[in-house]
Amino acid sequence: MHDHDRVRILFADQLNLARGKYVPMSQARKGHARFCIGTYAVTYSRALVPAPGGHLLEGLPDMEGVFDPDDLRPGWEPDTRIALADLRLRGEALPLCGRSALKRAIAGWRALGHEPMVGIETEAYIFARDADGGWVPYDTPGACVYGTGPFTDPAGLIDDVWDMAARCGLPVESINAEFDSPQFELTLQYADALKAADDIFLFRQMAREILFRRGYLLCFMPKPFAGKAGSGLHVNFSLNDAAGRNLFADDVSSGQMSKLMQGSIAGLIHHHEAMAALMAPTVNSYARLQPASLSGYWANWGIDHRSVSVRVSAEGGQAARIEHRIADCAASPYIAIATTLQGALLGVRNGYALPDAETNDGLETIGTDRHTAHDLAAALDALAADTILSAAIGQPLIDNFIAIKRAELQETGGMTDEQIFAYYSPFI
Repeated sequence: MHDHDRVRILFADQLNLARGKYVPMSQARKGHARFCIGTYAVTYSRALVPAPGGHLLEGLPDMEGVFDPDDLRPGWEPDTRIALADLRLRGEALPLCGRSALKRAIAGWRALGHEPMVGIETEAYIFARDADGGWVPYDTPGACVYGTGPFTDPAGLIDDVWDMAARCGLPVESINAEFDSPQFELTLQYADALKAADDIFLFRQMAREILFRRGYLLCFMPKPFAGKAGSGLHVNFSLNDAAGRNLFADDVSSGQMSKLMQGSIAGLIHHHEAMAALMAPTVNSYARLQPASLSGYWANWGIDHRSVSVRVSAEGGQAARIEHRIADCAASPYIAIATTLQGALLGVRNGYALPDAETNDGLETIGTDRHTAHDLAAALDALAADTILSAAIGQPLIDNFIAIKRAELQETGGMTDEQIFAYYSPFI
């Protein structure tokens, strides 16, 4: 590194916005930078909200973004490295920081001798500019689910994303066209939970910026088209022992699920309604979370069953895993993964009963009447009522999140679908 190089310090706030600043290398060597805590007191439209912990009415003090200057990551801009910061206030970890909340969830599993491993699948649509400068769907004339090649991506946009991901050390597992056009699935490789969150946070920002410079919008909104499939963020996780062996390795093949897997699934089902607010955190999210949408609407689980919210993969060995399907990419990956891990951990610790697996089709016939809320307001009420989950994730984070999101509800009330797209699409 040279003194003239710069560092882009980044953190994800409660809206999953990539906040940060550029600093010269001489400043980055200090390992910290100051930010106004008011980033936790604003909505997408920059309305100021007296949300708990945002300190709007206490003078908006500074918080610090703290990072290791010897652990910088490659960036996608010229002569720029990336620092991922943890947030502190007056020398203590900021309770609102999603990355710190994830670290607490990881620590809870490590206290039991288990290491959480995570793989993230994301889905997004691509838009192009029309003659008037508006956003229209990218023309992919031969796209189909699992489509690849020029009929799926005639402008070679995915090639640009893939090449830059390799240069930035962001480990792609697969990219392909998804069910509807121009929708794509972008999946990163499995890693320990914190690295998985860091990787997907940076990958999403990198991919959006690379395509935007080419004149396209990579849109991770959960439901940008009323008549097309929604876009989700699937959290796949497993647990390793001290030797690195997957503790779920033999659960499916043996036909005898361990208490660890049973408890993890039971926790996710038990806290299903409350988890939705954190993992599907926009008004638009509830256009996606609907019956018969393969989206995580129902509080059910099954083995190799894509019409349930908690899908146990049929794979064994190191690939054995639980897939949680509620979330969308409007959620901070740190908060989404922390919520998944805390929900599962509560199930193990509290011994929740595991309901029967879904054996119906999950589309027209369902074995449960429990489901996510039909709108963000009701989902926030469910989160506020679930004091056990809130305490596990961190009550200050929950209180701030709910206040910001209730302000967002006031801003979006009465908006048309077109206005909703204009509200969210610059950020998601």
